Amino acid sequence: MQAGEQTMVLSERKKKILAAVVDEYVRTAEPVGSKAIAAKAGLGCSPATIRNELAELVSLGYLEQPHTSAGRVPTPMGYRMYVNELMEKQRLSLEETEDINRRMNQKLRELDDTISDVSRLASQLTDYPALALTTRTTVTIKRFDIIYVDANTFIIVVMLSDNTVKNKLVKLPVSVDQKLVQRLSSLFNSGFTGITEDAVTPLLINSTERAADDTMGVTSVIAAFAIEVLTEAGAPSACVSGENRLLNQPEFRDPDKAHRLMGYLSGGGYILPPNANMDEAGEIKVLIGPENVAEELKDSSVVIATYDAGDNTRGMIGVVGPTRMDYSAVAAKLSILAAGLSRRLGGGEAPPEGMHNKLIIKGDTGNE
Repeated sequence: MQAGEQTMVLSERKKKILAAVVDEYVRTAEPVGSKAIAAKAGLGCSPATIRNELAELVSLGYLEQPHTSAGRVPTPMGYRMYVNELMEKQRLSLEETEDINRRMNQKLRELDDTISDVSRLASQLTDYPALALTTRTTVTIKRFDIIYVDANTFIIVVMLSDNTVKNKLVKLPVSVDQKLVQRLSSLFNSGFTGITEDAVTPLLINSTERAADDTMGVTSVIAAFAIEVLTEAGAPSACVSGENRLLNQPEFRDPDKAHRLMGYLSGGGYILPPNANMDEAGEIKVLIGPENVAEELKDSSVVIATYDAGDNTRGMIGVVGPTRMDYSAVAAKLSILAAGLSRRLGGGEAPPEGMHNKLIIKGDTGNE
């Protein structure tokens, strides 16, 4: 009889007891006895009744008893029932799940709102298009939990170095052994934690596959999720404001020229070279005309300030304008904005009055 057919025979009391066993086992990692279940509120039945119900849940295949005198632990079918029915109805409603997601993402949403405001302010202050960007310095995976549910299903849970958590329910067209999932959990924790996305190489994946004796391709599925999570975590968040201010500048009265640059900025084009080093908060960098990597920026200049966004995150505010811009005035305004952001987000201190942040101007020779 299939798990879906057996769910019909469970009374509400059995479901509550099964849920209590799963909850307690997850919490303690020890077999659960009738006394622990009896202590749970809301069951309203004696230890003897609970023992009988536990025995029936064992005979139905939802629980198992590792040793004669020990308590019970959930079977894969018990976990399946819990995931499909009990967890949704008794553990987490849709509203509760959304609330948890809102709480986890609150910091990021606040940061996105802030950089949007700062981008607009930078554009207003300088009368040039402005871009604000945040990027995490180095995000790695701190821990893997690979949870076996049934022969065709497991859950991947990863905790990142910034303590955010990502998970994925994986359904396979082939059956896998629980021991393989356990081996892979150990191997991923020993070989894939603390490394960056580019270190997750085909060689590492293949060696892990051989070590786990994995002939089903499960290793590749988990590795692909790890790469996806690391790519998403390291992706910058950007906001561009004031692109149409280019039209106020005589150099961009040519509509084709102006629209080409406006389209580049609106499309998320980067104003920093890919290999630019902007690790030091408070640094100001200026790129003039041909020093810019993007072809669309060759007739423009870019001024960029870096700020500390906290939680191993760096950000930048930049403006794009004609090469004749007042670099000193623009740099001073961006410096103040960056210092304010560092104080608000990263806990940094304001520079002493009358002092300016470090100004690095990259000239045509490439020397700084």
